[in-house]
Parts: sequence; C-alpha cells; structure tokens
Amino acid sequence: MNIKKACGMLGLAMRAGKVASGEFATEKAVKEYKAYLVIVAAEASENTHKKFRNMCQFYKVPYLVFGTKEELGSIIGKEYRASLAVCDENFAKVIREHLA
Repeated sequence: MNIKKACGMLGLAMRAGKVASGEFATEKAVKEYKAYLVIVAAEASENTHKKFRNMCQFYKVPYLVFGTKEELGSIIGKEYRASLAVCDENFAKVIREHLA
C-alpha cells in the first residue's frame, strides 16, 4: 500500500478534471456510468456508507473507504469531502492498486 502515490494520483486526476467530489456529484457520476472508482471517507455517516456501498454494488463500481473528510478534501484542493468519484479508468486503476 502506497498512500502517498495514491494521493498524488488523486490530486493529478482532480487537476485533469476527472474527479467528481461531494455526495450529489459522486452519485450523479455513478448513475451516469462515468465513475470507475468511488472513495468514501471513513468518518462519513453510516447512511452515506450504506448508500454508496449499495449503489456501487448495483452499478458495479469499485468502492473504497479511505481517510477522513478533511484528508479527502485536502488531497483534491477543496474543503471537507465525504465522497469522491474518479471518472477516468486509468487513474482509478492506479489509485486502487496503490490503496489495495
């Protein structure tokens, strides 16, 4: 597990415009089949975890729990974020490899 590289790739994906952040944007990306990976903060509410876990299972999108809301926001240069969707297949693959 290489968290620094995963965070760097996530930041790069954000700068490339390939990350949807926040609950509504993440949900929209998943339902429009644009998301290749969903990351939810460990401290997000149980309802948020359940919602995205079930949605990702239904739409067959990989789902990861990683970091805090503050860390996720910081990685992508925003404030607090409970959820993110990576909308590029290659970025998603590399991030999953580093966080596995």
